[in-house]
Amino acid sequence: MSTKTLGLATIFTFALAASGPLNAQSGHPAQSEHAAQSGHALPVPGYEAARDVPGAKELPDPNTDYKVLFSVSQGGKTETDINAMLPTIARYLNTLAKYGVPAGHRHLVVMFHQRTPDFDIVMTNDAFKARYNGKDNPNIALIHALKMAGVEFRACGQALAGRKIDAKDVNPDIQIDLWAMTSMMNLQMKGFVRVG
Repeated sequence: MSTKTLGLATIFTFALAASGPLNAQSGHPAQSEHAAQSGHALPVPGYEAARDVPGAKELPDPNTDYKVLFSVSQGGKTETDINAMLPTIARYLNTLAKYGVPAGHRHLVVMFHQRTPDFDIVMTNDAFKARYNGKDNPNIALIHALKMAGVEFRACGQALAGRKIDAKDVNPDIQIDLWAMTSMMNLQMKGFVRVG
């Protein structure tokens, strides 16, 4: 599968994710087949995979090594909202799993960057509460669930300096890198497709 095709498939998946989470199976036979083939729960509990689309031609391919870099530079609408990209990543990962892409072929990296309050998503809950008048960081649980499902998280060290966030105040599920520019270029040169 070409990088262009993978990129288009990723955009298509995001378009499906915009429709919101599902509370029940669609009843489409393909979904039942995929669920039966996997024989286990989706990697990120509480988030559905993309809905089946009858006649869809471009589907996740179990033989493809998915290397996807998500560039996240915008936050939720308010500091108490979950970052909208995180549920989309959960749904994408679950979609890959649903269609039989093995864990060893799912390489997802999330790069948090920018020197705006949106970047504060990387903070521990205690540090976030100290900065936002006792409000909890709403992203902690989902970041942890994604990390447990194999997603890598990284924070731009330059943005940490710009936002005056000490390394000790960074969520331990998130790796600190020197600079998002360096990380994103290195990953793309290693074959990762950038989204966002």
